[in-house]
Amino acid sequence: MSVQTLYTAATGMGALETKLDVIANNMANINTTAFKRDRANFEDLFYRQIRLPGALDADGNITATGIEVGLGTRVSSTQTNHGQGAMQVTNNPLDFAIEGSGFFRVLDPAGTFLYTRAGNFNINANNQMVLGSAQTGWVLDPPISIPQEAVNVVVTADGQVQFSTAADPTLQNAGQVQVTTFLNPDGLLKLGDNLYRQTDASGPPNDQNPGENGAGVVRQGALEASNVEPVQELIDLITTQRAFELNSQVVQAGDQIMQVAANLRRA
Repeated sequence: MSVQTLYTAATGMGALETKLDVIANNMANINTTAFKRDRANFEDLFYRQIRLPGALDADGNITATGIEVGLGTRVSSTQTNHGQGAMQVTNNPLDFAIEGSGFFRVLDPAGTFLYTRAGNFNINANNQMVLGSAQTGWVLDPPISIPQEAVNVVVTADGQVQFSTAADPTLQNAGQVQVTTFLNPDGLLKLGDNLYRQTDASGPPNDQNPGENGAGVVRQGALEASNVEPVQELIDLITTQRAFELNSQVVQAGDQIMQVAANLRRA
């Protein structure tokens, strides 16, 4: 069955290639704001049943074990670690970080709600707070407007946005930042640009003020860093590389067995 050995080892090499891609993406985003690392999960494939457990042997006795030969592995899922990233103090009044669970909700130009943990906001030409560049950013929802004459912006832990002007130093209310939580954040669809979209797997969004019902609180003047741990990624990289090499050795062993069988007649 050396031919089967080749195919089985090949499934392992293919799955490990996918894991290597996941590790590479984690390492590439080690400095991406609020990035959450992924993990590749594996599952074994179906088995070739030579003898079923509990079958009768030649003497009519029930066998305690059977003979099952596995046919390899595959990647069952890539799971996101939504653990808290470190806080990076920027002292920028429009940088927000969520301490705890939840996402900021933004609106794309097509009118679709998207979600993000990145809080590097700007002000666009309409005085609205947007994620990303002031020209092409996604508008924070509920919308918050900061007038051009504002000289000071204050955001409380529960998401109240206030500002003052040079003419009036009294803090005035500009709006309320909300935080959205999901029953299964692993079910969110990753879109790139630090954005997620709701799916049936994630469950419906739960919008609330920061600090309510287990939602995280807002920290002004800080950004959440990536939660990628370089040491852990390097360990995973080494073990993945070695596992790939071991599977390649199995392919070579299977090839050598077939070569021996092919040379039997010559011997």
